[in-house]
Amino acid sequence: MPDKRLIFATQAVSFMNDKSINGFSKRSKAEKINWLTETFLNGDQESANLLRVYWHEDEQRQKRHDEFIENALTNFFLPFAVAPNFKINGEFHAIPMVIEESSVVAAASNAAKFWAARGGFQARIISRTKSGQIHLNYSGESAVLNDFFEQHKQQLKQSIGPLSKGMEARGGGLVSLELVDQTAQLDDYYYIDAKFETADAMGANYINSCLETMAATLKSLASNFSGFVPETATPEVVMSILSNYVPECLVEVKVTCPVSELAQEGLSGSEFANKFVRAVEIAHANPLRGVTHNKGIMNGVDAVVLATGNDFRAIEAGIHAFASRSGQYCSLSTAKITQDEFEFSMQLPLALGTVGGLTKLHPMAGVSLSILQNPSAEQLMMIVACAGLAQNFAAVRSLITTGIQKGHMKMHLLNLLSQYGATESTKSLAIEHFKTQPISARNVAEYVVKHQQDA
Repeated sequence: MPDKRLIFATQAVSFMNDKSINGFSKRSKAEKINWLTETFLNGDQESANLLRVYWHEDEQRQKRHDEFIENALTNFFLPFAVAPNFKINGEFHAIPMVIEESSVVAAASNAAKFWAARGGFQARIISRTKSGQIHLNYSGESAVLNDFFEQHKQQLKQSIGPLSKGMEARGGGLVSLELVDQTAQLDDYYYIDAKFETADAMGANYINSCLETMAATLKSLASNFSGFVPETATPEVVMSILSNYVPECLVEVKVTCPVSELAQEGLSGSEFANKFVRAVEIAHANPLRGVTHNKGIMNGVDAVVLATGNDFRAIEAGIHAFASRSGQYCSLSTAKITQDEFEFSMQLPLALGTVGGLTKLHPMAGVSLSILQNPSAEQLMMIVACAGLAQNFAAVRSLITTGIQKGHMKMHLLNLLSQYGATESTKSLAIEHFKTQPISARNVAEYVVKHQQDA
């Protein structure tokens, strides 16, 4: 009987021979598509043609997009929209948003209009500090490492002088250096915490370059420090990297109005306000609700972050860590009633930039910033936070009144009609039909089939 392990190994080698490729990144885009079509798409030319259809007709513009990432094949379109009527600190904005989810832009726009009539959003920057760390292994005496750090801190700072000239000219640069002992959490683990201000840049490349330069300087200085025992108790640099957790890069946004102005959907202002506050309290107390509550905030936040060419993954990671800072994941927003005044507010950590990276390379990011009147990084932080709070207000308002699905499914109707191949005439009739009928995927599919058969 054949050895099953041998059979498996033979099959694995066969798979690698059939599916693997060397030098893929060096091939032309057309060659990459041809290989992918034959190897993984079973020769499906329709898919191959679709990849080509999404190329930009301007070759130079397409080349710029191709250079954003490795092994680029084509472009993946997402809708670009604006949400108007955002009154922020007394000024009106139309906020660009890139998102695929139905009802987000409509909900944010509706909430913006609602609050514009009640004074609008008030926003302020609490702080703009970001950080990065040089992570160390050190098994010797803590006092010796502390002495070394204090003696050489200034040299570490001076080592990044050439890197910081431009940043310092714009009001940024290194703010502080601190050695942190975390051996209670992990054996032999210390880190150097470096705090930075980065002006209108997000600052990731600047921070990482500074950290790596200081790490190299530290290594050189440590090799000549007489207090360290060679090979057994000399600090070892494990890695140097910025942190996307930015609790000191913080923006606050809020809306307020008399409780009486909240009456809607058959609820008095007092009933609405109390129900709304209770819903937010539930998101604080219960992570099952808190996660989805905050996802609604991120619908607004991510859409603007994407539209302006910023790093939404970094923003997501930092914000969700911030939501867990108490030890339990909870709501980012808060709501309260003081006497007869309703207040809905939020603090968000947002490390954003308006210069550098895709904010300047991606043409549409440039358009977004122009629509926003070329904001500073601080202004963009406030705008993004307002979009998040608006979306959160709209979602909670729906939940405590009509329910989330009524508005969402209304916006989703066109997507469903397209999915089931409805003609334009069928779409027009369906929109009227479903004004009074429940919208579901099954109901829409059955309507399209029946109507187009009858036609």
